[in-house]
Amino acid sequence: MELPAEGGCLCGEVRYRLLRPPLLVYACHCTRCRRLTGTAFAMATIMETVALEQVSGEPKLLAKDWPDGTQWCIRFCDRCGGQLWSEPPYAPDVRVLRPGTLDEHSGLIPDAHQWLSSALPWLQIPAGARSFDEQLTNEQIIELIQARQARGDEA
Repeated sequence: MELPAEGGCLCGEVRYRLLRPPLLVYACHCTRCRRLTGTAFAMATIMETVALEQVSGEPKLLAKDWPDGTQWCIRFCDRCGGQLWSEPPYAPDVRVLRPGTLDEHSGLIPDAHQWLSSALPWLQIPAGARSFDEQLTNEQIIELIQARQARGDEA
């Protein structure tokens, strides 16, 4: 990934710039992400908050408390509804960016796939991909970030 990298919502009202590479790229196959995106899985990139710079527009914040007690906070475009990034309340130094909102994201390959216990049965995970039946734990996320950094991945 060439930096800085830019992205934004579908209508172009909200634009942002990435100043650093992602810490981690992953695909989530949970039913909540599938319903939220309307697709077979959702991709996400864990970014440092300081790596995300607002260029134009002001994304709205939607905060949702789920029945299981987790909280979800996402920034989206009020004009087109495009989801841009999540702001985990338990990790203020992190943003979870939707990589499909980047102008160029073809080089972002998931470091891991989570919630394979919920994955659609026809989906084929690439051979050798790190896979987890449920939610990544904080320890697994740290391990994956360290492995990415050790490889020198910039995308």
